[in-house]
Amino acid sequence: MTDRLTRRSFSGLSLAGAAGALSACATADPLESEQREMGDFQLGYTVLVTDNIKKIPPSRDATPEKWASVMDAELSRRFGRYQGGKDYVIALAIEGYSLAPPGIPVVLTPKSILVVSANVWEADPQRKIGGPEQITTFEGADTLFLGSGLMKDSDEQMLTLARNMAFKIQSWMIRNGDWFGLPPRS
Repeated sequence: MTDRLTRRSFSGLSLAGAAGALSACATADPLESEQREMGDFQLGYTVLVTDNIKKIPPSRDATPEKWASVMDAELSRRFGRYQGGKDYVIALAIEGYSLAPPGIPVVLTPKSILVVSANVWEADPQRKIGGPEQITTFEGADTLFLGSGLMKDSDEQMLTLARNMAFKIQSWMIRNGDWFGLPPRS
């Protein structure tokens, strides 16, 4: 009986320690990484469509207007610093989201997710150069065991998802660097 309690206690403490270690690691802001080369890219403006946004259960509520506002701010934050000399338009249709509600640690840890359809246009002359590309992102490893519903409110979850999405959009754009005059990737 003593061995059983000891093993059970050890297992519980190990799991709690792992969860604590992961939850202590805050999701890194992708913008703090090195600025990536974007050729002649300069953000002209963004277009955000939220007409057909779907809430994927289980989820906290968020208005389409709030999603548009948060996503627009993060796109401007990530791409507004580029001064390549040629204006481009990033157009997104936010298709779906789930903002994790509080769950039961380890047993039920709903995940937050954001799904968009992305397009890139030259601003002048207006010409579509890429997309639609469906891109999905989650919050990150810090929500693995506990789920973000226990650690963050819906505004914090939206901000993390929007930051991660802006980073993924940029990664997609860089993979297609010839759109912006970058040399082919080898």
